[in-house]
Amino acid sequence: MAVLQSEIIPKNSGRAYIVKKGQRLRIAGKSIVDFVAFNLDGLTERFDQARTKTNQAKIFITTGDTLFSKRNNPMLTIVEDTFTEGRHDLQKGMCSRKRFEMVAQGKAKRVFAEGVDINPKAPEQIPDHGCFENLSDALKQWKIAPDDIPSPFNIFQCMRIDPETGIMYDTMIRPEDEAHVDFCAEMDCLVAASACPESGRGQAIRVEIYDE
Repeated sequence: MAVLQSEIIPKNSGRAYIVKKGQRLRIAGKSIVDFVAFNLDGLTERFDQARTKTNQAKIFITTGDTLFSKRNNPMLTIVEDTFTEGRHDLQKGMCSRKRFEMVAQGKAKRVFAEGVDINPKAPEQIPDHGCFENLSDALKQWKIAPDDIPSPFNIFQCMRIDPETGIMYDTMIRPEDEAHVDFCAEMDCLVAASACPESGRGQAIRVEIYDE
């Protein structure tokens, strides 16, 4: 495969890329990546968590599964997934400054890591921005309003969902070494990825585009 583009996205920042139909996109790293996609030929068509889950009758996706748009069109198919330690999340949304503030003020529920509170507690621990702001900035060039950014596919965020209560827990399982998820574009796509701050524990990620 010929590498067309390779870029490091620093922690708590985001970038957007054009991926043409048939090209391969690689998202690589060791911490959470908030990932969204749009139809390049009509940016109002965008990735949808619910369609993706319903069309495949499951909440965890991996190699062979497809990200669908809200119009039920296939956007990107996962062709390789080396995150063998865990699984990816299709339940949560994305972090933001407002979310961090609401949690600190007791106005929103905390997501616990198997009973351990991993959320920032003191004002100085709250990031001044998160994935919502990162993706908003990355997509500004295409005039995509922040409210039009869909809930993401959270790569490398391994969640456990209690089957009785529905409560979500972050298992804190992350790739031990750099893992990657490769997608094959089923349409011309505009994609965006955010290297999540993970309340200070996040790391830089790598994005590559290949011509197969």
